[in-house]
Parts: sequence; structure tokens; C-alpha cells
Amino acid sequence: MSKIYYTLTDEAPMLATHSFLPILKAFTKPAGIDVEVPDISLSGRILANFPEYLTDDQKIPDALGQLGKLAKTPEANIIKLPNISASVPQLEEAIAELQSQGYALPNYPSEPKTDEEKAINQKYAKVLGSAVNPVLREGNSDRRAPKAVKNYAKANPHRMGNWSADSKTSVAHMSSGDFYGTETSTTVEGEGQFRIVFHGSDGTEKVLKDFAPLKAGEVIDSSVMTLSALKSFVGEAIAEAKEKDVLLSAHLKATMMKISDPIIFGAIVETYFKDVFEKYKDTFEELDIDPNFGLATLYEKIASHPKEAEIKAGIAKTIENGPRLAMVNSDKGITNFHVSSDVIIDASMASLVRNGGIMWNKDGDEEDSVCIIPDRTYAGFYAAIIEDMKQNGTIDPTTFGSVPNVGLMAQKAEEYGSHDKTFQISGAGSVKVEDQNGNVLLEQAVQEDDIFRMCQTKDDPIRDWVKLAVNRSRLSDTPVIFWLDKERAHDSQIIAKVNKYLQEHDLEGLDIRIMNVQNAVLESLRRARQGKDTIAASGNVLRDYITDMFPILELGTSAKMLSIVPLMNGGGLFETGAGGSAPKHVQQFQEVGYLRWDSLGEFLALQASFEHLAQTQDNKKAQVLADALDEANAKFLDTNKSPARRVGEIDNRGSHFYLAMYWAEALAGQTADAELAEKFAPVAKALQENESKINEELIGAQQKPQDVGGYFRPNSEKTFAAMRPSATLNGIVDGI
Repeated sequence: MSKIYYTLTDEAPMLATHSFLPILKAFTKPAGIDVEVPDISLSGRILANFPEYLTDDQKIPDALGQLGKLAKTPEANIIKLPNISASVPQLEEAIAELQSQGYALPNYPSEPKTDEEKAINQKYAKVLGSAVNPVLREGNSDRRAPKAVKNYAKANPHRMGNWSADSKTSVAHMSSGDFYGTETSTTVEGEGQFRIVFHGSDGTEKVLKDFAPLKAGEVIDSSVMTLSALKSFVGEAIAEAKEKDVLLSAHLKATMMKISDPIIFGAIVETYFKDVFEKYKDTFEELDIDPNFGLATLYEKIASHPKEAEIKAGIAKTIENGPRLAMVNSDKGITNFHVSSDVIIDASMASLVRNGGIMWNKDGDEEDSVCIIPDRTYAGFYAAIIEDMKQNGTIDPTTFGSVPNVGLMAQKAEEYGSHDKTFQISGAGSVKVEDQNGNVLLEQAVQEDDIFRMCQTKDDPIRDWVKLAVNRSRLSDTPVIFWLDKERAHDSQIIAKVNKYLQEHDLEGLDIRIMNVQNAVLESLRRARQGKDTIAASGNVLRDYITDMFPILELGTSAKMLSIVPLMNGGGLFETGAGGSAPKHVQQFQEVGYLRWDSLGEFLALQASFEHLAQTQDNKKAQVLADALDEANAKFLDTNKSPARRVGEIDNRGSHFYLAMYWAEALAGQTADAELAEKFAPVAKALQENESKINEELIGAQQKPQDVGGYFRPNSEKTFAAMRPSATLNGIVDGI
């Protein structure tokens, strides 16, 4: 029996799974494929890490750990849906919900003091931020728009905002004291160990990270963001936005860079509201208010305090005196500074570019914005795109080319600002990366509160990345640009390896270049405006940014990308697009029973997954499923059966019905497998004959509130009931 591991995650994708999973299991069983559903949701990860606090019937296995081991085997075939990369506020909300459901979990100690609190904090740290992807990604990524999706986007172009040459929107970034400017890097010659040690100016010494392995040939680097330089820069950005009379916004990735970016976010909030934080310093200390958690937590903590009204008035006055803040939700008064995880740079900046450079003010009106992206390492990516849009105007989706991505990410490559190698420093001195013999590999001078980060990029993933880029170039007859900056310490080491490993391949007839970020994005845009495709071979963080920006320009969404991770030991990881978990979709479903989440990413990933099964396990029926699903996906797009834009029309559940009907039709009509054709002919007939009735039942379930028993961990029975409201469809599917 072949196996597919279809992950249960969070929010909108989790709800959609409860509708689609019965269909998937029914269609795959006749092909000898078993679908397992490991729970890697935020709540699932929390429960798996705290079995000692749970009753026997509450305990669940560590599905993420098990999948991590599986990803290193040739048998791996994993469908990975978007999950919550939790910020601290999200973690605390999830813990509170689980506690209310009867799970006796400990609270999250943000500032642990006792040994017990430190142990609890370390367990929760495994759940925070980008906890899932580094475990599963034992390969480099291949993300591209499938031909059927691209053709549909050209024939049905999405709305683009208009760019004008006099747009005041711009990117503000640091010119010194940031990670880019302070970075040092080296390539390790032989195997060994390293540790990270803080040496205080007062003679004290503290081990920040104890000995961990180093592999021969891996690239390591360290860098520092100087907090004083950061705050000085933010002050300049505030003045710039005020002078231009535009909105001010901050764009970070506090979900993935879970240690560094909340601190940076807090510095921005504290600098903007400097007068308020200084005036109420004692009150804020008394209430344990941390600017890293944003205005939302601040408002919660001052609630019912004698100075609540006074502090709120001070905050309002600061905003009124400007510059005005960009809004996340104008109707609810949620600013760009409310929660660090509300504004995720790869989505927020792509949306800004697609919409003509605008964000929204407190009245819901469109305005230009100064976008704070402090670190120069990637700020230039967005600055270059904005300048191109001002100069050349809005792109035309009907003629725009494509920018697929080959991303370096295997074995935790370039995991910046998170995990166990990022620290906020407690005093002045230096941070040294030392080997097992005490030799200093890297060193950074630091001041109190500076942010130190280190990362590792192993040699085998770099070699595999180059191989994948060359193969994709040859297979698709498309030029490749490696987005690497020779002026950046880390990239200069990677460039040497890329040039070395390119020599292992036949490059005749291929167009392969190395360019810095700004030049790479401008060349890719120039070619795309001419209708030409260009493969972007990039590092891990840029992979995220590129695979949101270009798909959103090309297709209107990043959720329709085909995202394949050929695992280095022969397995396959298939990610369902680059879209986020869409909490707004969940809220709408709870309020009016309408789920707007588009599962096309899941459909595309499954097709690739079936093909992988057919190739690696000689499952001929899996190939039949893949070919039929390819036909169904094309018809799904041609007939526009993705969720509509308004309540009372087709939603996610209706889109699953049509995919099932088109898939059954394709299976019934194929000639490669008579057994499957005979099995699905009556299924297709029953779905066709009951189309009107099924639609009536599905749409009839809308326009009413839905209770699934929880946000982070809903009740399974309630969720299946809410997501499968058509008795007619259920009867046909369950009868296969």
C-alpha cells in the first residue's frame, strides 16, 4: 500500500481539509493509496510537547518529529499545508483556548526565572515561529506557476492598482549598524564543533549556545543589529513620512524570524511612541508592558488601570500629530503597530506593489506610505521593485512572464533570526563563535540590547541547489539568475561554491548568471514585461519573498503556485502554495458560514504527489490519478470553480464538489486503467445528475453562524459537520 501524508494544520486550510479529506481518501483507496493525516497544527505541536501535563486520552504523538524522520527516507511523500508560524501572542491565545478545553497546560513564561519556568519556556520555544518548515525541508524548493494556472491568469487577469511616477511610496532602510553591514562569514574546512559565547567588557563570560556540530565545507556567518542605530534610523523614517505627509508602516517577518523581528518591531513601536513610553515609564514597568508585543497587548494590560484613558489619549495624540499609521483593519482601528505577526513582509509588500503602492489609513482610504524595512539585506528587493513600478508603470498580467524560484533551504540553510542562534545581548562586550579547540571562527562587538544572529548553510544543500537550478533551466529552457551579492559577506562564500559546483554540469546552451538582489529583480522584471520567464535561484529568505511577490503580480495570489521540494534522500515534499493561513477566512466562516479559502494549491500539490508515487513506487494507478487530476484541474480553472467573492455563491466546499466531479469524469473517461474507469463511471454520473441538489445544499448552509468548538483546536465532529453540509454529496463520496 502506497502512503501519502496529508498534514493537518491550522485556520482556513484546516477547515478546508475537513471538507476535502473524505473526497481524497475515497478517490485514492481504489488506487492502493492510503492517506494518513499527521497533526502538525499549532495546537497539535503544543500538546505533543507537554504529555506530562495531559491525561492518557489527551496525549497525542509528536507528528512533526515523526515526519521529520520520514523526510530523510526515500518513502516520504508529504503534502504540507500552510500552518501558523506562531508569534508569542498567538501562542498565548492557543494555550488559553486549550486550557479552556480541559488541557492542564502550563502558561507561557515569557521571562522565566525558576528552573521549571526555564524548562517550560524551552519547550514552548520549539513551537514558536518557523517550527515546522526546518524539520520537513530536507531538500531545496522548486516553486513555479503551473501552465494551466498561468494560462488562466492571462485569460482572466486580476485587478492591478495603478502606479504613477509621482508616487510617494518608498522603502526606508538602515545605512549602517544593520545585519548586512556587520555580517562576517567563513567556510569551515573540517568537521568539528562550535559554540557561541558572550564575553562581557566587565570580564564576565556566558555560553549562549553550547557545542553543536559543524560539517566540513559548510558556510557559517554572524551579524549584529545595533539597537541604538536601529532606533536612530526609525526616528529618521518617522521624520521622512511626516515631511512627505504619507503613512508610516513597518514590514517584518516576526513569525519566521521569531527572536530578532519582534525585538525590531518593539524598537519601532517604542521609538514612534517615545513620548508615551517615557512619560508612563513607571506605569509600564509596573504592568510589565513590552513594546515587542505591540499596541494590542499594551491596550490589554492598561485595561481598567486608573491611567488607561490618559495613556490612550497620549497614544491617539501621537498618531494625530503624525505621521499617520497604516492600518491592518481600519474598521476595527487595528494599526500596523498592533501585533508584530499582523504584517508579514512577503505578503504585505506584495499586496502594496499589486495595489499601486498604497496602504490604508484609519478611514479606510488609500494613501502612499514610507515602508520601514530596517535591514538592507533584502530591503533592496522591495526598493528596486517600487522604483521599477514608478518608472515603467503597472504590469499587465495578460502578457507578463513568470519568475519561478529554486530556493536554497535544505537542512535549515539560512535560517535567520530564529531558532537557537539568535540572541538579544545583555551587555557591552563581544560575541564569539568558537570551535572545540577555543579558536575564534567569527566575532562581533556588541552593546547592551543589540541583536546577534548566526546561521549555518551546509555544503550538500548548496551543491544540490545548484544541480536543481541547472536541471530546471535545461528542462524548461529558461535562464537562471543566482541572486547573490558579492559585497555581502555570506553571499561571497556562496558565490565561490556556486562557481565550483556549476563546473560539475554541462552548461552548453544554458544562460546562467549571478547578480545582486537589486540587479536581479530589475532584470527579471524587464524580461517579464517582455513576456519572458527567468528562474530566480535564491537563498532561503529571498525564496519566501520572491515566491509571494511574483505570483501575486502574475496570478493575483501566491496560493496557486506549485511548490515541490525534492528531498535529498529521494522522497518528496509537496507544499500547497505560498499562501498564509488566512485568519480572516476563518472569521468570515464563523460569522456567516462561508469559507473563501481556495484549495487549488492542494489540488496541484496532489497531482505532483501522485506522479512521485508512480515514479518511485511503480504505482501505475497513481499515475492514472495524476493524469485525471491534471485534466480536472484544467477544467476547474476553465469553468472558474474557485470560491466566489461573496456569500451566497460557491465557497470552498462547493469548489471541492466540482473538483470531485471533474476528477471522477476524467477517471471514468480514461483508457489506461479499466478497473478505475469502471469504478468511477457511476460516481461521475451520480455527481452530474445531482449537481443542482448538491449546490443547493452547500449554498443553503451559508448565511448562518458556525460553531466548530474552537479556533486553534476545533472539535473534529463539529468541523466535519460544518464542512460537509451536503448529505447528497456525502452519500456519493462515502459510497465509493
